[in-house]
Amino acid sequence: MLQKGAIQIIEWEDLDKRKFYSLGVFMTLTTRATVYPFSLIRTRLQVQKGKSLYKGTFDAFYKIVRAEGIQGLYRGFMVNTFTLVAGQAYITTYELVRKYVSHYSQSNTVISVVAGGSASLVAQTITVPIDVVSQHLMMQGQGEHLSRFKVKPKMMLSASKSRLTFGQTRELTVQIFAADGFRGFYRGYVASLLTYIPNSALWWPFYHFYAEQLSMLAPSQCPHLILLALAGPMAAATASSITNPMDVVRARVQVEGRTSVIQTFKQLLAEEGIMGMTKGLSARIISSTPTSVLIVVGYETLKRLSLRAELAESRHW
Repeated sequence: MLQKGAIQIIEWEDLDKRKFYSLGVFMTLTTRATVYPFSLIRTRLQVQKGKSLYKGTFDAFYKIVRAEGIQGLYRGFMVNTFTLVAGQAYITTYELVRKYVSHYSQSNTVISVVAGGSASLVAQTITVPIDVVSQHLMMQGQGEHLSRFKVKPKMMLSASKSRLTFGQTRELTVQIFAADGFRGFYRGYVASLLTYIPNSALWWPFYHFYAEQLSMLAPSQCPHLILLALAGPMAAATASSITNPMDVVRARVQVEGRTSVIQTFKQLLAEEGIMGMTKGLSARIISSTPTSVLIVVGYETLKRLSLRAELAESRHW
């Protein structure tokens, strides 16, 4: 509930749920495919020691494409698509918790923080096992030496792309289970929660705050969707900058097989200093900017397309 009435928030009870879920899957898949290369680059930058392989985001992009081709930027993507389930769980949890908390608080900041954090908790519980496998797949190639697990060379020579992907995924899954048991798939779970719950809890209130401020500055005839599309990246850059240190720790815990978040944090600080906490931040912001634009435009459009018929004329773009 933005204080200025110009921008209205479409709430859960306003939606036609069948339209919402069917269109939502397509939107989520498109968004993930667009920004996945930067997620891969961010992971490799965060896991490498110092600047042993890549000097930065664009250097990593160039070296990966040159050495591994465009497909190198999509290592682990097929496995990562299973997080679509987590995406739908996130949206549902966010909207339902938002509706519930609104009965006890009229503050949009409080509602957004609680709903965003709760949604992230549910989503990460589903996502972490998928992330563990997909991150090890990301490291195959130039970053293979940074991963505890290796794909046998014969798998890399498979003539079939689908068999290649399935073979690598199956082999890595077996290796992870053999080394760590079921707990291996939840390695870094605490670090993930400490990263993504604050990130999600911060993104939503900053998003609504920036949207409100922009609506006050913009001409009255300015389309609301443009204001929201600007607010999204601003919120993402703010939240990413605040939570990036824990994101670096999370990546190292999951890929290197560490068990202690605190010990990993101390070692990273000792080895690379305070600047080690900024590793991958530029890639994260670069990926979060188009991601936020796509999510905001897609999500707000999705909600408007999913409005119940009797409300369609009451919400403005």
